[in-house]
Amino acid sequence: MNAMPPTDAERTSRADDVYALLKRDIADFRLVPGDRFTENEVCERLGVSRTPVRQALFRMKQEGFVEVSFRAGWRVLPFDFDKFEQLYDLRMVLETEAVRRLCAMAPDSNQEALAALAAIWLVPPEARLPDMARVGELDEAFHCTLVEAAGNPEMARVHRDVTERIRLIRRLDFTKPARVDATYEEHGRILRAVLAHRSDEACRLLRSHIGASQAEVRKITLHEVYLARSQARGEGK
Repeated sequence: MNAMPPTDAERTSRADDVYALLKRDIADFRLVPGDRFTENEVCERLGVSRTPVRQALFRMKQEGFVEVSFRAGWRVLPFDFDKFEQLYDLRMVLETEAVRRLCAMAPDSNQEALAALAAIWLVPPEARLPDMARVGELDEAFHCTLVEAAGNPEMARVHRDVTERIRLIRRLDFTKPARVDATYEEHGRILRAVLAHRSDEACRLLRSHIGASQAEVRKITLHEVYLARSQARGEGK
């Protein structure tokens, strides 16, 4: 008996899975700016047909992560630092407005979300996680939770899109051990100000925190990207 062809829903689901895996490859430095690959290579590695791979790659092309040459295959796009500057400016606007709104809410609002953040970030130094990659993921979650807790779903949606688009450049910040303690300290100060509803202080601390990250972005070199890939692969140890 012949197998039934995949339904449209199944094709969409597979394309979403491929998309998520390829985006993860970029975030985890398995694919870095300048890398070239073919659709067939992705098909073989992931064990899927060409259709969902092509759908995923064209979606990533629309989002500015990859480009295609019909003779040379696909390429991860180089960093566009002007675009990163614009995205960081947008992130600053969204997050400071979210924090301002959070501080103006009733004291019993968002207790669960803020308590969950406190359990991660308001801990003694000996309880801090040493895993830089994990702290990088928690850093993203911290900022996304603050925006989501402000109660504007459209603001949160735009912020998630910005977060996706700066993920690789942001994760490079967490290849430096000093950033782990600095992030705990800075997040702790921001969170304490939010919990105390000190709006001006929370916004000032947040602007300083994001500004420091933005300044680090301007210093990034391609060498650091390849070094991050070597570290992710466990090389050079």
